[in-house]
Amino acid sequence: MKLLLLLIMALWFFLVAGPAGAVAQLTPVPLQSVQADFVQEKHLKILTHPIISTGTFAFQRPQSLRWEYARPIRSILLMHDGEVKKFVEQDGRLVEDKGMQFGAMQVVLAEISNWLDGRFTENKMFQVARPTDRTILLTPKSQELAGVISRIELTLADQQGNLDGITIFEGPDSYTRMRFSKRVLNRKIPVAVFTVQ
Repeated sequence: MKLLLLLIMALWFFLVAGPAGAVAQLTPVPLQSVQADFVQEKHLKILTHPIISTGTFAFQRPQSLRWEYARPIRSILLMHDGEVKKFVEQDGRLVEDKGMQFGAMQVVLAEISNWLDGRFTENKMFQVARPTDRTILLTPKSQELAGVISRIELTLADQQGNLDGITIFEGPDSYTRMRFSKRVLNRKIPVAVFTVQ
């Protein structure tokens, strides 16, 4: 699931609000970096209340990312210099999770390159639609991916190229919603942010 969220976060940088239904007019936004806080709600039919997670993320072009959950359990996903690593807090310190598989990450990195070049609609993984001027709907093209998620809804913010939220529908009774706040755009991010000492 975290790899799918990473894919969606990559979309953040390449969205420009246009008229409803104008998918072909999506063009890249000249962003070099973005940082934000997030609140994630995981809704499942078996739960009375959603699972709430909070954290931060940072992205620096061309392909550096830090996705950090602060609570309920601290964990960090890092992408930098072609490497992907995950760390989980155990006994008060961060420990690398070497068992995590990253095969899907290579697909994500290839898609990011397309989006940076302004080829948003050439997405190999999703059909792209604009039901409203503030909503982009992504529907999986492959049955394999559709078995994991049925659709992804991106809600655009008032500021061009920014996201207010993402909702990932994983099935009829399961979805994950993320809301973003405290966005900082185009500020140089120190390389140390993309490492764990």
